Amino acid sequence: MRFRDRTEAGQLLAELLKPYTKQANTLILALPRGGVPVAYEIARQLHLPLDVFLVRKLGLPHQPELAMGAIASGGVQVLNNDIIQSYAISAETLAQVVRRESQELQRRERLYRNEKPPHQLVDKTIILVDDGLATGASMRAAITALRQQNPKQLIVAVPVADQQASDEFRQIADQVVCITTPSPFYGVGMWYDDFSQTTDEEVRQLLGRFS
Repeated sequence: MRFRDRTEAGQLLAELLKPYTKQANTLILALPRGGVPVAYEIARQLHLPLDVFLVRKLGLPHQPELAMGAIASGGVQVLNNDIIQSYAISAETLAQVVRRESQELQRRERLYRNEKPPHQLVDKTIILVDDGLATGASMRAAITALRQQNPKQLIVAVPVADQQASDEFRQIADQVVCITTPSPFYGVGMWYDDFSQTTDEEVRQLLGRFS
């Protein structure tokens, strides 16, 4: 199954999440930037509050699309030690990448939130949304960070996922909601007609509608 764009993907995913419509103490959290248009449609249809949770992939210096880990809001760091060892990444190189991505995470936090404090997550049902799930480094970092805030339930919701990644996340999330797990997978963008990059301004606009 292919999606026209992230908006359509969010609308279809919302259909699978209808039992959570107007449910008390439930929050939609989007992983920026691509997860925000998807999450916006879910929050709109289910009449639930929307917020963002910031995660940054730690890409290899000369192969940035390959994640050696990720960082998330709250100072959480998740590393893929197999990748780090396989590519002989030094502690100094890793620290440089972490520092750079931490600066970008903080920039986006200020930009997207516009000085508004994040939602309290204790005892909440959290629906964590992205536009797809490939290696899962960013989502894994988000889950690790969110668990520290003691939510009642943590649900991963994505339009499309690699089957292996989906199976792995069923072990660490309370529930995984996914429309399609195609095989072979190739990559998230392969399953969208329009997978153009979501801009900072689009994120700000969508979040602003829920202010």
